[in-house]
Amino acid sequence: MESPRFDYAARIDRARAAMAEREADALLLSVGPDLPYLTGYEAMPLERLTMLALTPKDAVLVVPELEAPRVEPGPFETRPWGELEDPIDIVAGVVGGARSVLVGDHTWSAFLLSLQDALPDARFASAGPLMTSLRIRKEPDEIGLLRRAAHAADRVVARLAGLEMSSLTEREVARIVADWTVEEGHDVDTFKIVAAGPNGASPHHEPTDRVIAEGDMVIIDFGGRLGGYCSDTTRTFVVEDPTPEQQEVHAVVLAAQRAAAQAVRPGAIPAEIDAAARRIIEEAGYGEYFIHRTGHGIGLEVHEHPYIIETNSQPVEPGMAFSIEPGIYLPGRFGVRIEDIVVVTDDGVEPLNRSDHSLVSVG
Repeated sequence: MESPRFDYAARIDRARAAMAEREADALLLSVGPDLPYLTGYEAMPLERLTMLALTPKDAVLVVPELEAPRVEPGPFETRPWGELEDPIDIVAGVVGGARSVLVGDHTWSAFLLSLQDALPDARFASAGPLMTSLRIRKEPDEIGLLRRAAHAADRVVARLAGLEMSSLTEREVARIVADWTVEEGHDVDTFKIVAAGPNGASPHHEPTDRVIAEGDMVIIDFGGRLGGYCSDTTRTFVVEDPTPEQQEVHAVVLAAQRAAAQAVRPGAIPAEIDAAARRIIEEAGYGEYFIHRTGHGIGLEVHEHPYIIETNSQPVEPGMAFSIEPGIYLPGRFGVRIEDIVVVTDDGVEPLNRSDHSLVSVG
């Protein structure tokens, strides 16, 4: 199935309208997800500058000459620059006498400092709030890609349920997860956390050569990209038979995950969604061991707005996509995390991940 081609002209028009609201004269985007969101082109992270210079009248993609063949035609002028040219001067020439300039959050400091020297009369600010306002509500085709990526991740989870993990190392399981992520439909795998036994108490544990043993709880959190859009899911397995405590902790996390997902609806406050999960974990006596937010937005980035945290009071809206991933982490012993991606619909919520949520025993 081919990925959709988005209406980049409409996105650029929306960006210009947002610039007008903020009285910004220019928007400058380099490496990172904001550039492909507006142009369809993802810049390589090189010392050679690639930058979209957007003004009320002009849209110019300044790109190294050797990278220009990778750029698909779009609603912008492509301006290749040669090795003996200065791309900063080219960008400065496009934006002219701009006094208010918004710069993408992923822009390298070396480029930003040079732009500030080239445009001494301009006031620079982050383009993050503007771009977040455009990207936070997903278009139907974006949701379609997120759904396809989530279903591909679900197929990996189904295969993991039959994997003999005992005697494998965390690294070996991580390599298997990476291979299966691509085999099941992603263009590329982007990350994999395999945390067994006491390592499961570290939410962002890096896989090691620790051998997975009988009795271990094993957290597997992974994702990939499909058509530019990310998947991210977590399931917790147990090697052989779980103890009563392991079953209890998993049941508490599962109840918290379900409660938070059920709290999602248009107009819901992220702080309330977070509280729905946290309340169950606290009432079970594990509150101090739930040490991170309940979720994060997802799209072109695996972590983006909105963030499901007690400090976020901005209501969620249809088209917003984010994770629901409470966890309990018992230092020196084990951890449990369960994660799905959900999308806010016009009248509720659509969970994109449908794989088994139960505590699955593996060999």
